[in-house]
Amino acid sequence: MKSIIKKILAPVAAGAIAISSTSAMAASDLEKKTFCVFDIIGSQGPIFDIMKDYKLAALNWGVELDMKAYTDEKIAAEDFKAGKCNVVALSGLRGRAFNSFTGTLDSIGSIPTDKHMQVVLKKLASPKLGKYMINGEYEVAGIAPGGAAFLFTKDRSIDTVGELSGKKIAVLEFDKSQSVMVESIGASPVSVSIANVGPMFNNGSVDIIAAPAIAYEALELYKGLGENGAIVNFSLAQLTLQVIIRHADLPEGYGQKSREYIWGQYDRAQDLIDVNTKAIKPGYWLDLPEADKVGYQEMFRQSRIKLREMGIYDGKMLKFLSKVRCAMDASLAECTAKDKE
Repeated sequence: MKSIIKKILAPVAAGAIAISSTSAMAASDLEKKTFCVFDIIGSQGPIFDIMKDYKLAALNWGVELDMKAYTDEKIAAEDFKAGKCNVVALSGLRGRAFNSFTGTLDSIGSIPTDKHMQVVLKKLASPKLGKYMINGEYEVAGIAPGGAAFLFTKDRSIDTVGELSGKKIAVLEFDKSQSVMVESIGASPVSVSIANVGPMFNNGSVDIIAAPAIAYEALELYKGLGENGAIVNFSLAQLTLQVIIRHADLPEGYGQKSREYIWGQYDRAQDLIDVNTKAIKPGYWLDLPEADKVGYQEMFRQSRIKLREMGIYDGKMLKFLSKVRCAMDASLAECTAKDKE
């Protein structure tokens, strides 16, 4: 497995960034900045590894980045907010605190598949949408796919919403939208962090968690799944990794160059997601009947509208994502619904 991941993460000759004495700025001309990177595995993890190439790219934009790895995302976000980092790489869920527009990308059911994600991220990398990337002193300088979030359950007999009632479901402590969703279906939300969600699932403190495929091995979730567990093969949300900057700290135009670079790494990120998805034991996947999926999609839509009205989700982003979904499939019920997102 490690050799496969290294093969994906190693830049191929055609796509590698060449930093030569004739093309790169003199070291004395570079602005030195701090880049805080959240990777649950730390400096040996795949996200930190990918960001090493981002560091090389930044040399061409006049910036030398000093990379620091964080295994606790909360601390990375707090250090960025406190000015200890000029650039930070966080999950889109955590990044919502810095930009609610891009932070709504990870909203429940709003990006059904990786194909939808590809269309969305291509559009968001365009200079035309650059104004939406800026929120006060912060700017989103790139968005990469993080893979679909799936339900991991210790009991594979739980395959309907009604059966979730009374179950203990993990919710991230900082994301109010998750608590609202869990309470709406009659389940019991249990506050967790990204750092302890794996152990709490594995030791039985919670019955169900939502996580991407990359967490299966990284957090050893197969221990919690055991012999009776399952992973519901239906995307709850498409997660993202977002690079956020304090734009006054960086050269003019840095944000757009960064967004275009990260969009150019889309296939590389998707390959990593695919490798981790294929690493999951096939017997754990639990498919939902097609008829049930329609009902779930409508439940997700109504939840998004509720969370928009509560001020948790950004209405502009929800409308943008709805247009993408309807452009890809005009037959969806939401495309003619009166209660538009």
